[in-house]
Amino acid sequence: MIQSHSFTNAVYCFVALVASIALPTALRPTFAQLPPGMAEALAEAEKLPSDPAAVVAKVGEDSILLGDILPRVEARIAEVVAKNGQEIPEEQIKLARYSLSRPLLAEAIRNKMMRASFLNDQVGTENFDKRIEADKRLESKAIQMFYESELPQLKKQYKTNDLSELDKLLREKGNSFEGRQREFVDMMLGHLYIRSKVDRKPEVSISEIHQYYLDNQEEFSKPTRARWEQLSVMFSNYATREEAQKVIWEIGRAAFYGGNLQAIAKERSEEPFASKGGLHEWTAKDSLASEELNEQIFSIETNAMSEIIEDANGLHIVRVLEREEAGVTALSEVQDEIRAKIRAEKIAQSQRKVMEDMQERIPVWSLFPKDLPNALPLPESVARHHFGRSSGKKR
Repeated sequence: MIQSHSFTNAVYCFVALVASIALPTALRPTFAQLPPGMAEALAEAEKLPSDPAAVVAKVGEDSILLGDILPRVEARIAEVVAKNGQEIPEEQIKLARYSLSRPLLAEAIRNKMMRASFLNDQVGTENFDKRIEADKRLESKAIQMFYESELPQLKKQYKTNDLSELDKLLREKGNSFEGRQREFVDMMLGHLYIRSKVDRKPEVSISEIHQYYLDNQEEFSKPTRARWEQLSVMFSNYATREEAQKVIWEIGRAAFYGGNLQAIAKERSEEPFASKGGLHEWTAKDSLASEELNEQIFSIETNAMSEIIEDANGLHIVRVLEREEAGVTALSEVQDEIRAKIRAEKIAQSQRKVMEDMQERIPVWSLFPKDLPNALPLPESVARHHFGRSSGKKR
């Protein structure tokens, strides 16, 4: 079975498939003639129901309906179709709908799993009625937070204070006011669950920092590098080499006696950095296209103007402002950076552990079970009939 795709990959796949429209109908590949991977994808796409009220996943006691994710899918397809400007074969539409639905369904399942886990932590082994009561109470608080924090942002984003108008604008984007509120509630309760389980400021010891530094010396090594000012005249701007040499002598003397090389570079230099006063910030040795410039910049005395340097493109004068030899950055200079990296990894590791534990605790049945660890295939009897509690209204 094909693995879950990102939105970008799905849309890319869809746009590529649309190219077949340009072929005459008689020349378009039939299902049997499609490459093996494409034929398999189309067979998988047939599994996606057409009824918005169809259950596509169950998370514990909650159901996820096709209609909970379909509006966003259809809005994206409509956008691509509008840009393409041609009629698209139905099998291509099916494939696009399938490819876009899978990551959205996986995301919806994860949000539901976190919500269910949070509820389990709050009520433990209470009976079903107590769990429903607690869930409603938590949902009510989350809805209040939606109105206090999320709604003002939505009004600002869509430039309206009218909820009906806001709902209309959201539907144009493949969502709705109700859908956005539902997503917020699931995400907020899921966030509270993760926050309750993950230490956001784990301790990082000096020994851990030191060990990371020793294990990752390459990360903290620095090449020989320099920063310099440059005056250039390019052979392509002159009829002869002598003409170019005359100009470089003129601007070189002006810089030597006037002292302000950057001002002269802005006025008369012809290299790409001239507008910045010919200033080249820190650049590693051997990274320059010109071997002649590279050799001089990394060998001449600093803070002194060079002789004229000639390469295949022109004539140059440089003044090296600073140069640093290759080495390893001292631990004292990078320990805060290392501490932040180790802390971020500890947080990420803790989050992964929470997600793994959650996936073992919360039963999940999905139309596409291979998209999530421990998920079970959704029974056909469940997919055909809506039952259990759903995040949205039955359509």
